Amino acid sequence: MKALLATFLALARAVTVNAAIHTETIEYKQGDTTLEGWLAYDDAVSGKRPAVLIVHQWKGLGDYEKKRAEMLARLGYIAFAVDIYGKGVRPQTSQEAGAQAGKFRSNRALLRARCQAGLDALRQQALTDPKRIAAIGYCFGGTAVIELARSGADIAGVVSFHGGLDSPSPQDGSNIKCKVLALHGADDPHVSAADLAAFENEMRAARVDWQLVKYGGAVHAFTDWQAGSDNSTGAAYNERADRRSWEAMKEFFGEIFK
Repeated sequence: MKALLATFLALARAVTVNAAIHTETIEYKQGDTTLEGWLAYDDAVSGKRPAVLIVHQWKGLGDYEKKRAEMLARLGYIAFAVDIYGKGVRPQTSQEAGAQAGKFRSNRALLRARCQAGLDALRQQALTDPKRIAAIGYCFGGTAVIELARSGADIAGVVSFHGGLDSPSPQDGSNIKCKVLALHGADDPHVSAADLAAFENEMRAARVDWQLVKYGGAVHAFTDWQAGSDNSTGAAYNERADRRSWEAMKEFFGEIFK
């Protein structure tokens, strides 16, 4: 009987914890385009708190980014998973995703504008501490948050998880006001040695406070638990790199939000 009661109480506590995470869909705009993001925070905690913007991978805002938002909410942040592509634009195939991602990779000004629109929407939230905001992104989103930094956005830091690290306009590094953390799979075939060198040179030339962490044995998409485990495909989940990179992000936040 005591064991049954203990189990019931444990389940009740788990339900209470889960119920404390509030999530909602937020519509906002960039120009004439309607965008649809996902907000998450712990409603058992009162007052303003640090905020984290999340930019999705190449298939658009989905369950993966929403899960990451909830994970951040449990750490005490208000998290907003933004929508770069537009409301209802959610690629279903790699071809569709490539076309959407390519549209923004080739138009960095538009990519920055979409990130800024999401940042503005996050700033408007009553629980957001406007002086403590960071942005993180995965794959395509990793490229996006670095572009947000290059735009001169007034935020504390950005974290790129296995993002593209090319440097199409190196002079824009001088606009960066925040700290930069790039978390990279050392065996990622989608980021060339030339791109890595260009990124490092841009950061150095602009005297940015930056870090580049490489995870041995990890390829592209190493944090995506839906990516499979076959490194030969060029994109695969790596539990160790996922765990280490999440801890690196937490340490980074502890520094920039202190």
